Amino acid sequence: MSFNGEQHPGVKQPTAESQGFRLNHTMLRIKDPEKALAFYSRVFGMSVVRRLDFEEMQFTLYFLAKLEADDDVPEDDAQRTAWTFSQKGLLELTHNWGSEDDPDLQYHDGNAEPQGFGHICFSVPDLKAAEAWFDANDVEFIKRSDQGKMQNVVFVKDVDGYWIEVVQADLLGHMGD
Repeated sequence: MSFNGEQHPGVKQPTAESQGFRLNHTMLRIKDPEKALAFYSRVFGMSVVRRLDFEEMQFTLYFLAKLEADDDVPEDDAQRTAWTFSQKGLLELTHNWGSEDDPDLQYHDGNAEPQGFGHICFSVPDLKAAEAWFDANDVEFIKRSDQGKMQNVVFVKDVDGYWIEVVQADLLGHMGD
């Protein structure tokens, strides 16, 4: 690999100590695991690769991945846990037990004030087909691909109100020019 990243003020060269570091997952808190798992498995085709329950602290972690045909996922729980924590690009959904019973509970999506976390992103092979799929599954749109200043970028919401950006990579080559 010869590309070492774009250089901008503040960027430092990676050190030997950070060799092997990789971004493993992003975590979102969910109110109702049944609804959230239905959304991410049905609409985005993700699979739960590992569920970890923490009874003493009363929460459950669900690790989701978009599995490929050649992924070699271990059957053994301990081996699959280690495999899970060695992957790239997982989504961790955290369920605090009992949250589904609180009618007033709503997690902050990071896009309302005070802003912070913004969104996760999925790349799809065909953005127009994805939009039609979202319509067929009653997914709430924030922005369609032909709306706003950023064309060919879609934003939808998941069942907890988190924003999901959806892009078709080959339509974005001009972005930022």
